Amino acid sequence: MAKAPVLTPRADDFPRWYQDLITKAELADNGPVRGTMVIRPYGYGLWERMQAEMDARIKETGTQNAYFPLLIPQSYLTKEADHVEGFAPELAVVTHGGGKELEEAAVVRPTSEMIINDYFSKWVQSYRDLPLLINQWANVVRWELRPRLFLRTTEFLWQEGHTAHATYEEARDFAAHIHRRVYEDFMVNVLAMDVVPGRKTVKERFAGAVNTLTLEGMMGDGKALQMATSHELGQNFAKAFDTRYLSREGRQELVWQTSWGSTTRMIGALVMMHGDDHGLRVPPRLAQIQAVVLAIKGDEAVLAKVRELGDRLKAAGVRVHVDDRTDTPFGRRAVDWELKGVPVRVEVGPRDLENGTAMLARRIPGGKEPVSLDDLVELLPRVLEEDQALLLEQARERRRSRTAEVSTIDEAVEAATAGGWARIPWSVLGEEGEAKLADHAVTVRCLVAEDGSVPDADDAPGNVAVVARAY
Repeated sequence: MAKAPVLTPRADDFPRWYQDLITKAELADNGPVRGTMVIRPYGYGLWERMQAEMDARIKETGTQNAYFPLLIPQSYLTKEADHVEGFAPELAVVTHGGGKELEEAAVVRPTSEMIINDYFSKWVQSYRDLPLLINQWANVVRWELRPRLFLRTTEFLWQEGHTAHATYEEARDFAAHIHRRVYEDFMVNVLAMDVVPGRKTVKERFAGAVNTLTLEGMMGDGKALQMATSHELGQNFAKAFDTRYLSREGRQELVWQTSWGSTTRMIGALVMMHGDDHGLRVPPRLAQIQAVVLAIKGDEAVLAKVRELGDRLKAAGVRVHVDDRTDTPFGRRAVDWELKGVPVRVEVGPRDLENGTAMLARRIPGGKEPVSLDDLVELLPRVLEEDQALLLEQARERRRSRTAEVSTIDEAVEAATAGGWARIPWSVLGEEGEAKLADHAVTVRCLVAEDGSVPDADDAPGNVAVVARAY
């Protein structure tokens, strides 16, 4: 009998493949309350690497980290009508505490615009207090009816940035800077993800925003996933919370604001964009383990060599793990590391030592080859960079090959339902056409200019709508 595959093949059942990989690569488990998740150490290690890379980029903008409470008085949510309406179906409300009914119910934060703006209104007095640039790493709760690990969970981890500025132009430019220099730079250069930067339509923009900038990625099945968003809030929240500053000219002015966020959804995207039938493929710049050195047998000379290699690679700046668990069969260990997507395996056995070589297994392009032990430390950093670039190019080629240029709504629906994306002139589609797409579970992921840049307005001449089915 043929040996059963470790994972359900993607072509047979993509959702089942995704769930298999999450479980078998030990990324996460379902939590005890429906829609929650337990992030396991290997999965959390990916999030920690994402946090570190993102946090450094965020701080380079002058933004500082802070922390705001999990519970928000319910009365806060009545202050900005569009915002409340957008989140109302997802709210979790606390009515009792300490054995008593609360005088005012508290909402578990679905996002923190409300509570942060309450404090912004206290902290901003003068133009000297601006810009006020705050970020927090936190959890939020949005009651999810159709949960899927990492992609849609009732509780998830994220960062949310909130800023206040003296002028519209400053706020607009800051939101755009976060969009391109923090989010897109991180996703392209660290996650090796091909993303399309664009502008959300009025229907798809964040509740309470005047403009939403997005990054959209094509997953392995051709569906889209919103990766991160940056919002221009205009003065909507400033009016709701009366956040004013004394200008240089001595006038009381309302501030202009932004908010922006990215979540643990990026781990799900990592799986679906880069994973294959053998498991996850982690970009080398992200990987908490870039190379694992495996002892094939418990020979003392082999064990000594893999530990020495581990030390040398670590000294060369490679994030390395030595697997000397020779009481566990080598084949099982190799499959486990393949499932986890570690970019490189260095396998050493008695015969390799005799030949002065190790077997180098590269997860991203696949395949194995013997390499000289003397050359390994110099070779590996170059291999990791080659594989980082290859992963990005593979993602780009998928999107290029599965995106159709269309001129009618019917053609757009056909392309999206066939497992790809479509690009259609916004002047042809418009809001009426967007509503027709929704009848087929197809959405406008973003608007882009003819040259691929982000348009300055929803109705700018030449705008193109990128449409797809999405997670």
